[in-house]
Amino acid sequence: MSDPSQVQSAIARYLDSRVDEIQITRGNELHCRIQRGAAPRLAGLLRAEFHAELVLMVANDRRADRGAFEIHYLFANARENWFVHATKELTREEPAIISLATFYYPASRFEREIKDLFGIDAIGHPDPRPLVRHAFWPSDYFPLRKDAVPPDFEDDGTPFPFKPVGGEGVYEIPVGPVHAGIIEPGHFRISAIGETVINLKIRLYFTHKGTEKLFEGRLPADGLELAERISGDTTIGHSLAYCQALESLARTEVPSRARYLRVILLEMERLYNHIADFGAIANDTGFAIANAHCLRLRERLLRLNKRLTGNRLLRGGVVPGGVRFDLPDGLDLAAELYSILTDFNEIVDISLKNTMLMDRLEGTGCLTRQTAVDHGVLGYVARASGVDIDARRDHPFAAYGELDFKVPVYESGDVYARTMMRVEEAAQSVSLIRQASKRLAPGPLAAPLLPSPAFEPAFGIVEGWRGAIVHWVMVDGEGRLYRVKIKDPSFVNWPALSFAVLKNIVPDFPLCNKSFGLSYSGNDL
Repeated sequence: MSDPSQVQSAIARYLDSRVDEIQITRGNELHCRIQRGAAPRLAGLLRAEFHAELVLMVANDRRADRGAFEIHYLFANARENWFVHATKELTREEPAIISLATFYYPASRFEREIKDLFGIDAIGHPDPRPLVRHAFWPSDYFPLRKDAVPPDFEDDGTPFPFKPVGGEGVYEIPVGPVHAGIIEPGHFRISAIGETVINLKIRLYFTHKGTEKLFEGRLPADGLELAERISGDTTIGHSLAYCQALESLARTEVPSRARYLRVILLEMERLYNHIADFGAIANDTGFAIANAHCLRLRERLLRLNKRLTGNRLLRGGVVPGGVRFDLPDGLDLAAELYSILTDFNEIVDISLKNTMLMDRLEGTGCLTRQTAVDHGVLGYVARASGVDIDARRDHPFAAYGELDFKVPVYESGDVYARTMMRVEEAAQSVSLIRQASKRLAPGPLAAPLLPSPAFEPAFGIVEGWRGAIVHWVMVDGEGRLYRVKIKDPSFVNWPALSFAVLKNIVPDFPLCNKSFGLSYSGNDL
């Protein structure tokens, strides 16, 4: 076991003159400023000595008050609840960083995003193609710079530079970005020989909304509605991560009753999504009756959500400092959920006895543990591939540190494992809600936010139903939001889908895709 003081000593010794202002804040966070070129050395030290990896990279335009850009690196140990937050200033004349892309793949995605939105180059990056930027954006337009003025856009039809895949018998199947259903746009380019997939390229960001820009200038409380709408099926996950970041920044302690109610709301969100996804996966095998019954149960859960918060998607449930609503009188939530879970388990039992369904699930869309680790995959997708991570246990928040629950882990990494993860996590959610309901003690539902220090970074991490969500915040001298950075687990999970579908048949692509269950909106910020 290690702690921030040990990490502090190692960083000071190893980086020497390349690090300063190193200090422990909020108990388990080590903050420091690093010099140019020190990030690779810091990342190498944290991996080799403390098994900590990069969680988030944030670019920030501080030219107006500091005359420079900033890059913030957030590292975390997967099983120990401490963090390293390193800040590096970049000059106005030469805004560039040394790339970490070949050291850790998720860094390559952050760096491409930073290049597109801030114009900050990553020297040595192996893949200079745009990530967010579409071809018709002006070359000098970087929308997250403070002085950016949106130009008039006109799509000139320039295609995205996909790497061509050729050879005898190879053909391409384009799918999307417009799909045959009410889902958001994403383009999938499948290369196949016969029915066997040999390559998949994914192009997203067709719904890029400028979400992080929309936070800027708002009062922190006014950013909550925006956080709730980042991905509609993850209202509580994103709003809770946002509120926790604000509470961390303001050193505000959430009341005990509110912490348990937050567990209930987050698990209700996990529950209705997992049950619906089980039905959708079964539907993609042709077993439509299971989907019909899962949708029936989802509807029961959505009606319970409305009783809890007045909204079927739980909007308005979480507020900075606590929660808005208490459990309604006369609702035996534990009994309602036990009834739903019993019904769901019967559907699961019937489905898993169907040999045609099982034939489609087992051995399909395998994601190896090493590929999952290399891509920094999160949530049930990671756990289905043998990666034992869960922020509820590893970085406890709300009241999770006081509750008993199991983190299920499968090794096969196939569609079956990702399906069973949902089944087991649904049962754990019901157990957590019952425990939290029993431990509710009288008390306030929220505490007022204390004044927040200007230009100090803070973050919140929540295990949403897809995986760990990170919100990073900073306010200005007037207490308004200066920079908000969001990481939905879909951001790191989408690339791994390309590996899971390899060597599968083309008709299994929708099944693999659904088993990952990723968000377009959560990625296309």
